[in-house]
This record gives sequence, structure tokens and C-alpha cells, in this order.
Amino acid sequence: MNFASDNAGPVHPRVISAIIDANEGHVPAYGTDRWTEEAVARIREIFEAPDAAVHLVATGTAANSLALAALARPWDAVFCTEMAHIHEDECNAPEAFTGGAKLLGLPAPQAKLTPEVLRPAMARLGSVHGPQVGPVSITQATEKGTVHSLDEIRALTAVAREFGARVHMDGARFANALVALDCTPAEMTWKAGVDALSFGGTKNGLMGVEAVILFDPAQSWEMELRRKRAAHLFSKGRYLGAQMAAYLTDGLWLEMARSANSALALLVEGLRSLGVTPEWEPDANLVFVRLPRAMHQRLRDAGATYHLWDGPLEEGDPDEPLLCRLVCDWSLGTGAVDRFLAVAAGQPVPAAVPPC
Repeated sequence: MNFASDNAGPVHPRVISAIIDANEGHVPAYGTDRWTEEAVARIREIFEAPDAAVHLVATGTAANSLALAALARPWDAVFCTEMAHIHEDECNAPEAFTGGAKLLGLPAPQAKLTPEVLRPAMARLGSVHGPQVGPVSITQATEKGTVHSLDEIRALTAVAREFGARVHMDGARFANALVALDCTPAEMTWKAGVDALSFGGTKNGLMGVEAVILFDPAQSWEMELRRKRAAHLFSKGRYLGAQMAAYLTDGLWLEMARSANSALALLVEGLRSLGVTPEWEPDANLVFVRLPRAMHQRLRDAGATYHLWDGPLEEGDPDEPLLCRLVCDWSLGTGAVDRFLAVAAGQPVPAAVPPC
């Protein structure tokens, strides 16, 4: 019953198999191999962007930071939410990679950026004494499990264009958001006004690879240089390419995202039946809820793993609600959800079944 993080989930067997298949003989280095070429071609096809610049890196922090470095000048502000991963969880890497651009974390109802908050924040800047207007960064899906609709994305990119700013999308959970909206990758990115995407895979069944996608091909050489200078150009790039190529073959990436989203939906439905209401209405594969301390204790005693935001767990009113985050990864399946809900309700626990 591991609901701690989709980073904690296993790599899909088809991805492992692809890595093993790539591990034969000698091939050109630094991403000039056939697996990387295949991955880039598939990304361009899926995004309906035949000229897009695509560069593979190993981590989401690298993808976000490199993408923002391509969009922001050192004296710019980057507009995001106060809950954004780039704002809270990347140890100032975006500031370092951009040479000093300032991240402005804005209030975010439902963890989503809104035009009503973004426009006045952008309008306040421009004096020589402060940061200049720089790119807008949208997290899709958000750190709270919500998803911007296509209309919401278009509204944000329209505000950015009013100020001559470009738009970045942090897509660490891009696939989960995509299946939630039931749209195409192009519709959720460049057709909606997004200039650069951090296309995630690690949280959705890959060992460790993300793609920086710049929809303006003129920025390709600059990104080549930035990736090398930032020490994120893998010499044995075939192992990144093999993962991404397998991910995008026969819809595997969407299959895994649907599995994770479906498990979360089942979990939330069960929690609602126990009188638990999510803090943010979830659209993707994670949720924040407040559970009574006694319920937390039962779950921990039964071996459930997840992040507890409040505490202490051991002492205090057994009925006091404590905030926690629950995340479903592609491999979780319904069995773990059923066992979690049974323990939460104080019922007999169903027998465990082998993971898929």
C-alpha cells in the first residue's frame, strides 16, 4: 500500500526490456544514437510539431531549469504559483540556470494559475529598479492534483502575450493531465500558446528521462549548448532514448497514466464514502485529504506508506484531522486501493494480490 509518490513506483517492464535491448555493442554517443533519434521523431509526431527542438535529460528539475533558461533573461521575473514545483522544490535551480531570474510565486486557487492573479502581477513590473516581465510557467497537472482546462491555458497564454512574455509548461505529470482532459498533446501545448514544455516520464513508469521541447526550432542550438554547459548531456544517451522511445510506443505512456488516474479516482470515491472530502478537487493521480489521527495510525500499523503533512501522529486527539498526500502510480492497481480503504474504515483487509 504505497501511496507516497509516483516517483516510488517501478519502471514498466517494457521500458526495462528496451534498455536491455539497447545495451548491445558500441553505438554513437551523446544522443546521436538511433534510439534517441526514434524518441525525438515520435515526440515530434505525437505533438504535431515536425520542427520542434527536443532534448532529453535525466531529471525534471533539469528539464524545467533548462527550459526556463531558454525563455528568461537574468533580470526577468518568472511567474508561477506559490505551490509550483519550480518555486518550492527545486533548490533555486531555475534561478541558477537562468543566471538569476526571480521566481514570483502567486496565490493559486485550486493550485492553478489564473488570469485574475497573473495580469496585475505582470503589470506591476517594468521599472529599472526591479525585475522585468519574463516567462509564465504553468504546472500541468499541478502539485495538488488539479488540471488546467484548455480554456484556462489559453487564457493564461493570452495574458502572457499582452506583455510580450513566453510560456513554459511543467509537464512532470503531463500524461496524467492529458488523459484527464481527453485532448491531444498539441491542443494542450503549442496550439494553446505554450512555447516550451518539460515533458515528464519519470513519474509515469520510466527509470529517469524527461524531454525539453521547444516549439520554436530556432532555439535548438542554444538548448544544445545550455544542456552541455549545465552537465546534462549524457554520453551514453542511448539509455535515455531507449526509455523515451518505449514510453511512446503503442500508447504505453497513456495506458500507464490512465491506470494511475483510475486508481486515484477509486481511492477518492472510497474516501468520500467515509466522509472525507479532498482539500483540492483532484483531476489526475494525487490528492490531499484530512484523515482522523486514529485512521492514520491504523493505516501506518497496516503498512500503508504516504506523506503526512501534519503531526504529530502518535500523540493527540484521535479524532483530530491531519493533512496527508496520497499518490497513485501506474502499477498500484485496485487491490492496494481496496486494502487501504478497508483499513481506513476499520474493516477486514482483503488479501494482497501480486502487482501488475
